[in-house]
Amino acid sequence: MGQDQTKQQIEKGLHLYQSNQTEKALQVWMRVLEKSADPAGRFRVLGCLITAHAEMGRYKDMLKFAVVQIDTARELEDPDYLTEGYLNLARSNEKLCEFQKTISYCKTCLNMQGTTVSLQLNGQVSLSMGNAFLGLSIFQKALECFEKALRYAHNNDDKMLECRVCCSLGNFYAQIKDYEKALFFPCKAAELVNDYGTGWSLKYRAMSQYHMAVAYRKLGRLADAMDCCEESMKIALQHGDRPLQALCLLCFADIHLSRKDVQTAFPRYDSAMSIMTEIGNRLGQIQVLLGVAKCWMIQKELDKALESIEKAQELAEGLGNKLGLLKLHCLCERIYRTRGQQRELRDHVVKFHECVEEMELYCGMCGESIGEKNNQLQALPCSHFFHLKCLQTNGTRGCPNCRRLSVKPGYV
Repeated sequence: MGQDQTKQQIEKGLHLYQSNQTEKALQVWMRVLEKSADPAGRFRVLGCLITAHAEMGRYKDMLKFAVVQIDTARELEDPDYLTEGYLNLARSNEKLCEFQKTISYCKTCLNMQGTTVSLQLNGQVSLSMGNAFLGLSIFQKALECFEKALRYAHNNDDKMLECRVCCSLGNFYAQIKDYEKALFFPCKAAELVNDYGTGWSLKYRAMSQYHMAVAYRKLGRLADAMDCCEESMKIALQHGDRPLQALCLLCFADIHLSRKDVQTAFPRYDSAMSIMTEIGNRLGQIQVLLGVAKCWMIQKELDKALESIEKAQELAEGLGNKLGLLKLHCLCERIYRTRGQQRELRDHVVKFHECVEEMELYCGMCGESIGEKNNQLQALPCSHFFHLKCLQTNGTRGCPNCRRLSVKPGYV
């Protein structure tokens, strides 16, 4: 298969894919991969296969094609192809929750000598790295990466990238409980979809609606949360987007949990867990298990709650997800306080505070924990964040957290 024929077949596959005939598109692209003698064409078709498998939640296949794409890029001896290949390798590992590998591959991309295409990809690299740092609960570095990705998006007038970064920032602020910003950013993403998204995939609309649903739920606006989640789920079902279906099912379960409707929440959690296990979303599995534990706690089934927490702890330790560990220590603290088990209670209180210290989840001005309740936060240029009210009251001549970290042991 020559260069022109390869190009025609790739376009045929794209047309089928955009018409929701995914399996037919995959068949066309696989034939191109087997028969094409054009390395550049093979590289492009591998990119199509990587994107399609990502959206279907077939992350192990996505990773397999990304490895082949790297080999093809080396064959082409072109730094642009190599940068794109490493970005796809990073994204594959991000989806499989291999966050340290994601960060390593992203750094490889950023260290490549910048050609025009490489520089255009840097925004996507920064976004993927930010998502990985967020998965590890390294919030300062995550925020630095997201802000860098946003600057690339603005400089290149890349509205799609801006939309994706806004969704990640919504997720970031939802995790540290600034729910005003957690809603603001996905609402901004939804605006971008409405203003520029005529030719975009519907996944961008679905993505923004899902993140809005999460923020509305945390703000207690459960009817709005349900509306947004239903809109997102509808698109996810139409497009066979398994990862988003799992997230929507988790969100539905959390909404029912907020209503104390445990009997409706349980089957939603089960369905979410089934898909997340199938696709390998271990971060999502932790959230499901913590939700299930809360359901058991409402029903006063504390042993069953501890079983779920134990499974969540194993996953969180395996991934290095510190926020998951902090949440499960918090739940254990409540359980052991109820049971009057003082030794276990003290153990989890100590571990909770160790997590807070390690993640720097405290305001460097008032000393109170960040993320215990809904508070408006403000980041300084160094990406350390504080209570907005503390900054407004006290002002700052520099970051107190950075000053504290720069003090050398032995000179305190």
